[in-house]
Amino acid sequence: MVESYKYLGVHLNNNLDWSHNTDALVKKGNSRLFLLRRLRSFGVQGPLLRTFYDSVVGSAIFYRIVCWFSSITDRDRKRMDRLVRRASSVLGCPQDSVEVVGNGRMMAKLSSMLNNTSHPLQDTLTALGSSFNERLLHPRCVKESFDHSAFRWMMTMVFVVKEINNNSSLLPGVKLGYRNAAMPLLP
Repeated sequence: MVESYKYLGVHLNNNLDWSHNTDALVKKGNSRLFLLRRLRSFGVQGPLLRTFYDSVVGSAIFYRIVCWFSSITDRDRKRMDRLVRRASSVLGCPQDSVEVVGNGRMMAKLSSMLNNTSHPLQDTLTALGSSFNERLLHPRCVKESFDHSAFRWMMTMVFVVKEINNNSSLLPGVKLGYRNAAMPLLP
């Protein structure tokens, strides 16, 4: 049995948790944080250092964050936040935590899906609008009943189904689909 599989840079394991993915992100983040420290030691400061963080370090730490951030363990979240805090100390200014970045990117993804009439889940999300329209307008509200974890799992599954269907070498001769009660089978 395969214990872990890397697909498009995301590590999936047989326990269906994100521990392998977090290990890989922390390892990659630490190696890129070393480069950030080296740049600072050479006298690079301010906006240039911040640009390097955003494009090289942050992009590695937060890769595919919409899929995993709400489902990682507290231990893994603390490891990721510790990495962000260390980057903050190198930059000399505070950076957003994993939760803040994850919520922001998830809300941006959700908004783009709601605004894209050709997206296969647009009708479903519109029908569920009363669950999260207020949350889109007031993202800090914690009283809404929108299930972020379920949404991320759904987005992960949509992504995997599309990738499997678009890459015939993954599962030759197999086409996958998904459905819900309100919609017919979607390719």
